[in-house]
Amino acid sequence: MIHPSAQVHPSARLAPDVEVGPFAIVEAGATLGPGCRIAAHAIVKARTELGAGVRVDHFAVVGGDPQDLSFDPATDSGTHVGDRTVIREHVTIHRATKAGERTLIGTDGLLMAGSHVAHDCVVGDDVILANGCMLGGHVSVGDKAFISGGVAVHQFCRIGGGALVSGNAVITEDVPPNALAHGRNLISGLNLIGLRRRAVPAPAVAEIKKAYHAVYATRGACATLAQTALNEGGYQTMEARAFLEFFLGGKRGRFVSPE
Repeated sequence: MIHPSAQVHPSARLAPDVEVGPFAIVEAGATLGPGCRIAAHAIVKARTELGAGVRVDHFAVVGGDPQDLSFDPATDSGTHVGDRTVIREHVTIHRATKAGERTLIGTDGLLMAGSHVAHDCVVGDDVILANGCMLGGHVSVGDKAFISGGVAVHQFCRIGGGALVSGNAVITEDVPPNALAHGRNLISGLNLIGLRRRAVPAPAVAEIKKAYHAVYATRGACATLAQTALNEGGYQTMEARAFLEFFLGGKRGRFVSPE
């Protein structure tokens, strides 16, 4: 159902059961999948694609132009939001900066009120961004990560899957998978509660702990220590190997450090 006061561009593609509330706007070329609900005063910008069951709450703006002074608004870029993701009040998500590219939000996510996802970000599945969380451009967030309220993440940073970043943290370096980060680029161990809630097998948890100590309990470059641990071949679980392999990539050059 489309409210009479809503503005839906003729070229937008809406599934038959989509709901668009009062004074909401759906711009040209937007695609809204089955079961989407667009609340009053929300805006779905041009070239935005919403999967099935996506909810966009009041005053949220999905697919807006990047906050990049060099960006050409005529660029044919877009935004994709995966199935069943909930976008709460005043959330802003910006489209990619290059033609043919998209800012990507995964499935079953929750973007709480006032959170921001900048251009070219890639956010995985089952991710929670709490109120006022800010992701800079080109940030990647792994599946099942939880970024708490007021967190600021610098552009090009990576937040590993299953990581938990505490409230009001400042992150300018990469956060490894399943780590607990807080303060300014500090790490205080592993997100063991999260691992338990996700029913990660005990052997995998044990190996993740071993991998964590291999990287952080010895002085030296994280990437070198992680590569050495992988070369020794003592890790059988994909979770532990993924933890170590994380240190071999990225653009920020360093990783959050233990207290």
